Amino acid sequence: MSKKRVETRWIAPAKINLFLRVIRKRADGYHDIFSLMQKISLHDELIFSPLPKGIVLHCPGTDLPTDEKNLIVRAAKAVFDYCDYQSGMEITLHKRIPMTAGLGGGSSDAATTIMALNKICSLGLKKTELLKIGAKIGADVPFFIFGNAALASGVGDRLKHLRGLPKLDVLLIKPPFDLSTKMIYQNLNLRLTRGKNNYSIPRFLDLGDIVCGLHNDLESVSLKIHPELADLKQMLLRHGALGALMSGSGPTVFGILRNGEEAKKALEIIEKELPAPYAMFLVNSL
Repeated sequence: MSKKRVETRWIAPAKINLFLRVIRKRADGYHDIFSLMQKISLHDELIFSPLPKGIVLHCPGTDLPTDEKNLIVRAAKAVFDYCDYQSGMEITLHKRIPMTAGLGGGSSDAATTIMALNKICSLGLKKTELLKIGAKIGADVPFFIFGNAALASGVGDRLKHLRGLPKLDVLLIKPPFDLSTKMIYQNLNLRLTRGKNNYSIPRFLDLGDIVCGLHNDLESVSLKIHPELADLKQMLLRHGALGALMSGSGPTVFGILRNGEEAKKALEIIEKELPAPYAMFLVNSL
């Protein structure tokens, strides 16, 4: 009799940056940032099934690599190496978060892999250990292990809980082009971004505070390359968004709506105005 295959499903949520300040370029080439990051309901799905040995990744419907060029494989290998775990895992990624979109999909997939393997393989690692492993994989990975909302500083690895944020109804627009994070940072004029950080936790306790605080230093670079991103922001504001911003290094633009009903109305109108290659998502904060 054949052994029954055991599958475990995990959700890997996307994120938006409600504000993003770039503080300085470091000696190691990375940038110190100060950002408010928020997980949203748009997500990828990962399915894990134990193997006697090895790490096997499937990414159906995508042209993503399935070797160590993929953060999922690197994350799995890092966990197994850290614990000297001798068995293996088959992982299937069902991709729903748009790629190279400023929504942190790859980092979330890696973080979810780290957390899932710890649980499925009964490795007993503490959260501090998971965060340490995640930091070696990528700058945004620790955030997805850490919690639903956080103030991130350093390269994104120093995290502080931000509880009590209001629930957000968010409309995302992903244009039919990609932006390279590396290229955006290389073209950033840091002299224009320097300024005293006067943000404090009490400023983010209600919806009005969030909307007033919306800011992204990387937008200036992206808007020069793709001026149409400014049109997308205006479109969101015209149809009821209280505020609109590009997330991360872009090109996804999001609008914060007053409630779910207004967000749904805006989605229906904007869908008719935008050409087909544009993708739209109605999401909530987690």
